[in-house]
Amino acid sequence: MTGSLVVVGTGIGAGQMTSESRAAIASAEHVLYLAGDQVTADEIERLNPAAASLAGCFENGASSLAAYERVVDSVLAPARAGGRVCAAFYGHPGVFVHPAGEAIRRARAEGIEARMLPGVSALDCLFADLGVDPAAAGLQTYEATDFLRRRPALEPRAGLVLWQVGVTDSTELLAVGLQEIYPSGHEAVVYEASPYPGLPPRADRIGLDRLGGAELTPRSTLYVPPVPG
Repeated sequence: MTGSLVVVGTGIGAGQMTSESRAAIASAEHVLYLAGDQVTADEIERLNPAAASLAGCFENGASSLAAYERVVDSVLAPARAGGRVCAAFYGHPGVFVHPAGEAIRRARAEGIEARMLPGVSALDCLFADLGVDPAAAGLQTYEATDFLRRRPALEPRAGLVLWQVGVTDSTELLAVGLQEIYPSGHEAVVYEASPYPGLPPRADRIGLDRLGGAELTPRSTLYVPPVPG
């Protein structure tokens, strides 16, 4: 008997889970999840009382890669045994969720039916909260540390999103690099999506020259608006 795997996203904030994802969770024989908040965790377990958290994969000081491997193995084990599995991840499972994509790749390589259902990502929330239309001037997106390492050519007349600026190797170097591209006094927005309905997002405007001293968290994303032109 061949199992199956459906990977779903639960959205950034509580209450953002799609009806399609809810149905996948409710109908699965095995549900494994990583939730961004307790409200979402409770909702998953209400939809499927057999649901189990994957949070234990990150305990005991394991490195990120080791923890991701545990998540993938945990998700695939019941599918390999012939079970119908649903794995639920915070946000959009295709955006900065390495175990989600890796589980699907391995499942398909082993002949297990696997698919992904989308969820609301931090970028979707940014578009809504900051009023950004990526079709208006274009959009460039990079992970902050990777941006520092590769220094890709930027088009300053298009918007820029830098992910994970709160955990980059050097915010000061990032600030210097951006000031070499953008005009003096150009402002950016330190953004953090709200995890709960009714709670406003963080959207702090800051000059790029002050970015090095900004208070950032692992949830922080930097949006640099386009230069008019």
